Amino acid sequence: MEFTALEQLKNRKPSDVLVLPFFQKNKMGIEAADFTELSSSYSLPLTTKDFTAKEGEVLFLYCDQKQEKRIVLVGLGEEKKISMEILRRAFGALLKGCLARKLKSLTLVLPSIDALDDNATLRGTLEGILLTNYGFTKLKGKSNEEAQGLLEKIALISRVKPSKALAYAEKCSTICKAVNLARDLVNSNADEITPEYLAQVALDLAKILPNAQAHILTKKELEKEKMGLLLAVSRGSEHDPVLITLTYHGDVKSTKQTVLIGKGVTYDTGGLNIKPTGGMETMKCDMAGAATSLGTFLAVASLGLKVNLTVVIPSTENAISSKSYKPGDVYKSHSGKTVEIGNTDAEGRLILADALSYAIKKFKPTCVIDIATLTGAIDIALGPEASGLFCNEDALAEELYKAGEATFERVWRMPLYPEYRDQLKSDIADLKNIGGRSAGSIKAALFLKEFVGETPWAHLDIASTAYLGENKRYHPKHATGIGVRLFVEFLEGQQRLDLDLTPKEAKKHGADEMGKHKSLKRKKYS
Repeated sequence: MEFTALEQLKNRKPSDVLVLPFFQKNKMGIEAADFTELSSSYSLPLTTKDFTAKEGEVLFLYCDQKQEKRIVLVGLGEEKKISMEILRRAFGALLKGCLARKLKSLTLVLPSIDALDDNATLRGTLEGILLTNYGFTKLKGKSNEEAQGLLEKIALISRVKPSKALAYAEKCSTICKAVNLARDLVNSNADEITPEYLAQVALDLAKILPNAQAHILTKKELEKEKMGLLLAVSRGSEHDPVLITLTYHGDVKSTKQTVLIGKGVTYDTGGLNIKPTGGMETMKCDMAGAATSLGTFLAVASLGLKVNLTVVIPSTENAISSKSYKPGDVYKSHSGKTVEIGNTDAEGRLILADALSYAIKKFKPTCVIDIATLTGAIDIALGPEASGLFCNEDALAEELYKAGEATFERVWRMPLYPEYRDQLKSDIADLKNIGGRSAGSIKAALFLKEFVGETPWAHLDIASTAYLGENKRYHPKHATGIGVRLFVEFLEGQQRLDLDLTPKEAKKHGADEMGKHKSLKRKKYS
């Protein structure tokens, strides 16, 4: 995306469309910025109330002007109710209208909103546009030639100094590009996105990003590390498993480190407990946790955040062959605990267990977070509007919750009741990988908890939010890239806490003002 910025509307250059924002007051549209010199072009739909500026309302007008032939009015609703999320949705709706008309450039007058600072206004507006400005067409054949084009240029007109507006626009663009990396990885064919492919993506990122290193554990090395659960799940596949590590040293003076673990099952048949028709067709998305982790790493390193981040990705297929791991058998984990297999379709928790144990032992993190499309039960509990959050540390849970609220990648904390742990008991091993149907997402989290010890840990179950069956607001159909923006927000908050920065200093280091969560006096996890 190419950005330009101006302080005055009269200095704008020609574009495909001029975007004008409006608030709603007394069920009428009123200008949300100073552009009344153009009132002759848009006053009629206001007086007739054909446009009332309700949230997300979009009206295209056509005119004969030198700079543009189209003016579009965007409704933001009542000013007192405005939020970043309302901006995302409104400008996402705008962008859908632009894409339907195959427009390539727009001039955008940013609203002046007293309740939000300038960065928040820019952020909500641009995220709505940039997250919507996505199309996955590489698998199309001849129809790819007719595929819908994307927006290429945005000219910003606001009260913010052009240099600051451009810098913040580039930051938003960097984060949204990372989201799109995650989307692309999930949307691509499972035959292409193999464990080896994910490993190569990690190696490529390490080559181009500052302060980044990558290391890949091959099957032989996994055997040396005694990662029996990851090796067991991989047995039915022709593709060897890998354990990917990507490390970013953004603050070499600090010993604090966040480890992010993403589930990388590149295709899940269910194993010998095979999934039925209707349950397997979307299982290329079972590596969405890995995709989010790679996208987060790209964003954090590209922004140069003053944090230390290590991404760990256990990756394999859960395929079927005569070598497949078997229900009823027992396998030893990296931690030494043995696990009886109650169901081979509960494979994600097995590979995460080895990754958690390995990462905690090797990197000694300040906190460890895993993200995974883990259970169908979380969809029954929360549906597609929130991811499940399980955590053994209140302060960590609160930081993740607040990051989710700021980005609208919402999480809802679920319990880790110890009473459910009894249902993971095994007669012949240390524990089983399943414990019955009820409270399925809780039992999966309790299984993972067995491998983290006292380390502050959080688990995000994104099985209902990573992949959608239809377009939703500024999210496309299929992969959403959920979690990338949440983790960037979370880590920006940690940057401020760790460095004890003032808001002004935080901006200097690339941290968003939204990173300050009104929680600086809370007990930190360390």
